[in-house]
Amino acid sequence: MTEEQRLHGMKAVVTGAAGGIGEAVSLLFAKHGAEVLAVDLPDSGLEQAFRRRDSIITLPQDVTADDATAVITETVAKRLGGLDILVNSAGVCPIAPVESLTDEDWQHAMDVNVTAMFRLCRAAVPFMRKSPAGRIINVGSVMSKFGAADMAAYAASKHAVAGLTKTLASELGRDGITANFLLPGAIVTSTTRQAFRADREFRDFWIHKSASGRLGEPLDVAKVALFLASDDAAFVSGQGILVDGGAMQST
Repeated sequence: MTEEQRLHGMKAVVTGAAGGIGEAVSLLFAKHGAEVLAVDLPDSGLEQAFRRRDSIITLPQDVTADDATAVITETVAKRLGGLDILVNSAGVCPIAPVESLTDEDWQHAMDVNVTAMFRLCRAAVPFMRKSPAGRIINVGSVMSKFGAADMAAYAASKHAVAGLTKTLASELGRDGITANFLLPGAIVTSTTRQAFRADREFRDFWIHKSASGRLGEPLDVAKVALFLASDDAAFVSGQGILVDGGAMQST
């Protein structure tokens, strides 16, 4: 094991892994010695994202499907032989004012952002009780603390991520399992890049709001996930960590 490999021998599952934060987390974890099961939608380009990455196993799977948890846990048992780290990064963000937000869009946000996360966390517990250092890392958002116009479903679901994670931390601490959540700010991903390019005023707002004077990159978030997954964070649990370049420090 090299000094760089902070997750040597660890086994991880990362959802939403085909791009953005999930992809960055998968690659960084693998670089640091973890064996990673990367999960994303069948048409997401998952296999192409991790070609020739021997330490990353790909699993095309909709996390909201009725059999998703069973498929993922079966793959964990057969391909990884255990589980130390779960990173729930899959997420959607419907944008609409409350009066025109449909039941379908609301429910889809809850299904992806909350229910699938809950089911995978629940399924991970028996594996993590056998791990020397179980780690649950859920991806929330700055909207886990705040609200914004046209983002009712997203903000509600990300607030739920905070509540779920804090409860997991309280219940699982005695088993040596930590649970924390990340609160990314304005991060440039395949999903947000077009919005930042199309609306310069929106882009400049977040750049100027950030104490760092820039938009965030997926790797900025992945590095914090690496810390939470490592032994350095063994006594950190139930926490929501802002990864926003200081954008919310004055809010």
